[in-house]
Amino acid sequence: MAWVLLLMTTVLLLVNVVTWQALRAEVDDRVDRALTQEADEFQEFAAIGTDPSTGRRFADVDTLFRTHLSGQHPDRNEIIFGYVDKAAGATVPTGRVRQGQEPLFDVSADRAARRKILDSPNARGVIETPEGLLRWEKLRVEPPGSGTAANPGGWFVIGYFVDADMAGVNRTVRTLVLVSLAGLVLTGAAAWWVAGQILAPIRLVRQTAAQITEEDLTRRIAVPGNDDVAALAEQFNAMLDRLEDAFSAQRRFVDDASHELRTPITIVRGHLEVMGDGPEERREVVRLVTDELDRMARIVEDLLLLAKAQRPDFLHPLRVPVAELTSDVDAKVRALGDRAWRLDEIGEGTVHLDPQRVTQAMVQLASNAVRHTVPGDEIHIGSKVSDDGSTVTFWVGDSGPGIAAEEQERIFERFARGDTGRGDRPGAGLGLAIVRAITDAHHGTVDVRSAPGAGAVFTLAFPADVRSAQP
Repeated sequence: MAWVLLLMTTVLLLVNVVTWQALRAEVDDRVDRALTQEADEFQEFAAIGTDPSTGRRFADVDTLFRTHLSGQHPDRNEIIFGYVDKAAGATVPTGRVRQGQEPLFDVSADRAARRKILDSPNARGVIETPEGLLRWEKLRVEPPGSGTAANPGGWFVIGYFVDADMAGVNRTVRTLVLVSLAGLVLTGAAAWWVAGQILAPIRLVRQTAAQITEEDLTRRIAVPGNDDVAALAEQFNAMLDRLEDAFSAQRRFVDDASHELRTPITIVRGHLEVMGDGPEERREVVRLVTDELDRMARIVEDLLLLAKAQRPDFLHPLRVPVAELTSDVDAKVRALGDRAWRLDEIGEGTVHLDPQRVTQAMVQLASNAVRHTVPGDEIHIGSKVSDDGSTVTFWVGDSGPGIAAEEQERIFERFARGDTGRGDRPGAGLGLAIVRAITDAHHGTVDVRSAPGAGAVFTLAFPADVRSAQP
């Protein structure tokens, strides 16, 4: 608002100064024209040199002045007079000859003012009078023939009182200044109001940001409109979403780690506390402790992978042929167990995704299939590219015990363990959560089709170009 007022003040000051100078120049020009007009009329009259009423030529300057002034009707602000030089032995009237109308101030009758004008070496000038500044112009007039002491010459003087015209200019400028000040006040009030309206959403953003803490990241800013401030609020809300997701992932990681690692730590401590001195017992305890430490390492690795899945650098997409990727996955999963592995189908085409993460998800699904089957059971995998080339699909199917319908969504949650049906110890419950995290990072989907006793088929669907996919 201060900058707006400063700009307005500068502009209005410039307007006032320029207007005042323009009006003053107009007054000066009008005065100059008036002086020049009266001087030209007298010179034209004197050049003729005859009295219009008698037709005779003027014999002296006094008669010339009186005849000319008798036909003049000067403005209220003008004064016209002639002055015949005083000379000893003059045979014609000498002294001043004034216009008939009463001027604002009779300069011709004021000896000091008259002498300043007549004695000045300049043809034009200004003097101060009780009625203000007087601008004057004078012409030297010689009698017919050559001037003599008996018939001297004189001066023809035209004066203009400029203060009356300048008073009108001053009134105009004074009015303009008052209007400018009123406009400046109104502009300041309007700028204050507009600035308040514009800054209100920003003030709301600031207040909301001040109220947001690490414990409460749920507050959002509701700013209606389609301007830059609304866009700022949207970006701020998006930033809060990312912060909330980051803090949630951090808390979830800490909670999951503390929850899941507590059991193996307790088992390790318990075995170490009751460990005896016998070599056989010590070997058994070391085996159990090593097994639990290995499980803890796998849990930590899986938790770190899930935490990394929230980061933008989790994926490193590459252009990869689907057939080559499928063949690599088939070769790797066959080493997971003695099963009847079958490759159903191989997709054709090139896609843009992270082949390592996709392979990791497929291997995790194949590992689950091995865990829920026995040697000789069939496990089949495959891939397919959609007809329009926009989607690529991978799948892993098994002939295991199947999954109940009410469990099919829950198994993708963290630490959700399904019943293997064979009495062996289940895993940590993070495998399928990792699979979902990988598909979500690719903006894809994971689906399971299963029924109790009928095996299960897990299907991963990815966009063919993860760079252009939208979440």
